[in-house]
Amino acid sequence: MPSIDENIEEWGSRHDWSRQGADWSDPWGGTDYLWWGTVHPRIMRFLPAAHVLEIAPGYGRITQFLQPRATRLTIVDLNERCITACRERFAGVDNVDYHVNDGRSLAMVADDSVDFAFSFDSLVHADAGVIEAYLAQLASKLRPEGIAFLHHSNAGSHALPVRRWARLARVPALGERVNQRLNRNWRSDDMTAERFSALANGFGLRCVSQESVNWLSRLPNDCFSTVTRAGSRWDRPTRAVRNLGFMAEMRRLRQTAELYGDGRREAGYDSGT
Repeated sequence: MPSIDENIEEWGSRHDWSRQGADWSDPWGGTDYLWWGTVHPRIMRFLPAAHVLEIAPGYGRITQFLQPRATRLTIVDLNERCITACRERFAGVDNVDYHVNDGRSLAMVADDSVDFAFSFDSLVHADAGVIEAYLAQLASKLRPEGIAFLHHSNAGSHALPVRRWARLARVPALGERVNQRLNRNWRSDDMTAERFSALANGFGLRCVSQESVNWLSRLPNDCFSTVTRAGSRWDRPTRAVRNLGFMAEMRRLRQTAELYGDGRREAGYDSGT
């Protein structure tokens, strides 16, 4: 399970950002297809918005689509390298505020100011303590009618039972090997959809939807959770689904891109159109 320091080292020093994060869009056939086919349908009810907060934008792969849909966009990342890259990428616009944080703080964001908070493809590497810290602050940063869409790990749903079984069977080494196969791509193995929902409820937030998805896996190892303040117009009983067709969704979009796209691999920034 990666720590904050390990995340800083990985994404601030070791990772090759030569494609500005576009390489993570390859399973969809490109970032345009990722945005329009996967991300936008899940958040389109919340956009445009007056003040959008994006947590952990990286080099702005999704930021490029949020920016024209926000009157004001605040981006927060624990890596100065990422924020510097975003400053360069969006130098021609004047509605973006940039902040480097410590990997868990939103102190730079005013209370009761955020209409829509968003994080995608980043907080899967954040442990339960980091998720808890962000939820605690979102409870006060969101406007009374604000809402947040957060992509986080659900690997603990599989890793934690395996570890408990391994301890009971007195084969901890085998448990770790199985866990590594279940939890690929450096996901936090102490986060689950259920734990996220319980943490949100503890801070007066309501988890109105949870979609557990099989991200490059046969098991639902990730989750998209949508939270709002209790009593907001979005508040309702939780709607939860296990979407084991998520990989098929990726493949369909990639096939569409191969059929109708221009055939070029994204080497740099996307069009954002």
